[in-house]
Amino acid sequence: AASRQALERAGKTAADVDAVIVACSNLQRPYPAVSIEVQDALGVEGFAYDMNVACSSATFGLQAAVNAVENGAARAVLVVSPEICSAHLNFRDRDSHFIFGDACTAILVERESDVAEGQGFSVVSTRLRTRFSNNIRNNFGFLNRADESGIGKPDKLFVQQGRKVFKEVSPLVAETIQNQLSGLGLKATYLSRMWLHQANLNMNLLIARKLLGRDPQEQEAPVILDEYANTSSAGSIIAFHQYHEDLQSGDLGVICSFGAGYSIGSVVVRRR
Repeated sequence: AASRQALERAGKTAADVDAVIVACSNLQRPYPAVSIEVQDALGVEGFAYDMNVACSSATFGLQAAVNAVENGAARAVLVVSPEICSAHLNFRDRDSHFIFGDACTAILVERESDVAEGQGFSVVSTRLRTRFSNNIRNNFGFLNRADESGIGKPDKLFVQQGRKVFKEVSPLVAETIQNQLSGLGLKATYLSRMWLHQANLNMNLLIARKLLGRDPQEQEAPVILDEYANTSSAGSIIAFHQYHEDLQSGDLGVICSFGAGYSIGSVVVRRR
């Protein structure tokens, strides 16, 4: 449904798409790739593959889609993020089970020449960053049966050390976005909107404050946590979907997701 809605909004059909990327942190299986099943269901020719970079999957997928379009591998790429977070939760863990929700998002990335005048957003820049950490982890996998003593243990579900994540990831995200903007000759104050990963309100406020040098206004860093909860990599895309219609041609914004890995994906866009 999300994929068909994305195509409809773009005025495109499956025949216009050359690739499908399923980018999410909660894949149903290792193989065959879920993306190929989605490709088949939509009737898309070309190629498809899965990508998992935890909560940053959607923005990493966007960067891969941009690369495929820029190098001519595809005319248009559909990036789909089906996040079924409830399946990896430990409902006995009172510190985490209540903060997640399930959702699916889809974004079509295509050549600018194929987009109608004044429609959509141009991708100005992408920036990816990773740094290894065990502070968010899920050890579930097909090798679990090699050690029967570990089967059914809490580490085979979502586990995180929230305070450490907050302390370590927040400045890393702000630094990544700031460096990206500086490389473009831009200041954070030029941004009309920041669609940040929807995991923690205080984390987003801290990141925005570090970038802007002041508390952000509500519309500058919109929050959808109260309605959708944490939907992993889909969160920043949901925020983008719900809070972009008021932007004017030329307005800048950044879509940024971050999480386990650690991983950070940042995409600067401009309203066409």
